[in-house]
Amino acid sequence: MPREPRISIVGPGNLGRSLALALFRAGYEIDEIVFRDSGQSSSTARSLAKRVGARASRATGATLDADLIWLTVPDRAIAPCAQKLARRGNWSGRVVLHSSGALASDELRAFKAKGAAIASLHPFMTFVPGSEPSLKGVPFAVEGDSPAVQEASRIARNLGGRVFTISEKDKSAYHAWGSFASPLVIALLVTAEKVAGIAGVPASAARRRMLPILQQTLANYGKKGGRGAFSGPIIRGDATTIRKHLKVLDRTPVARHVYLALARSALQSLPTGNRDQLAKLLLEG
Repeated sequence: MPREPRISIVGPGNLGRSLALALFRAGYEIDEIVFRDSGQSSSTARSLAKRVGARASRATGATLDADLIWLTVPDRAIAPCAQKLARRGNWSGRVVLHSSGALASDELRAFKAKGAAIASLHPFMTFVPGSEPSLKGVPFAVEGDSPAVQEASRIARNLGGRVFTISEKDKSAYHAWGSFASPLVIALLVTAEKVAGIAGVPASAARRRMLPILQQTLANYGKKGGRGAFSGPIIRGDATTIRKHLKVLDRTPVARHVYLALARSALQSLPTGNRDQLAKLLLEG
């Protein structure tokens, strides 16, 4: 395999787009952007291909002759896509990757049966429409065949990432961890907006006013860890305030359930004052 393999991206969604742009900026040649036979996918792929100097190809007509094929399709589509694409061409000595955080490299077994080395390479980062996050310093979890792992790791490092290995059996737990680190944080913040509404603060204003405390909380967590960054009524053992919180949260039952779940977790893992009384209060709910 050449020092910098030609790469084809299959699936020009949020992740595929970000990876294609990062690879192009790092000096990799992007050969094809492969898309499904749909109008929106076609438009997205053609726009992305133009930015990275690649061909935009329908899956049914893609040449797939790059050194490395990178599937960035949704999890449910990885195995069916692999089965269809593996029927075409010679895969001996080539590398195929996917970037699912939850699924192992064996989703690509159809390529392996045709002689390819396979691996999963997942950036521990969030990708949403209209965002192009930097991959510098981003952890990449890798798992799979040794030749594919070596190539995937080198690519991740060239993108500025930090590579670590993950076992196949640990992928589900790894992905759940990622869910706590980003999408469930968003769910928590949206719940916080609803609680702000009880205090008469509209959601847009709540988002704006929460940013300083959120930013400082993350800075504290990064510097001091969970125990050093924890504050509020639980660490003080202030049962009276917590009881008031629970009473007002009767107006938003979902937020109340979230509060109780997080407070009980804090009681198990973080510094707590007046532990016995708080435990009883939170158990009663």
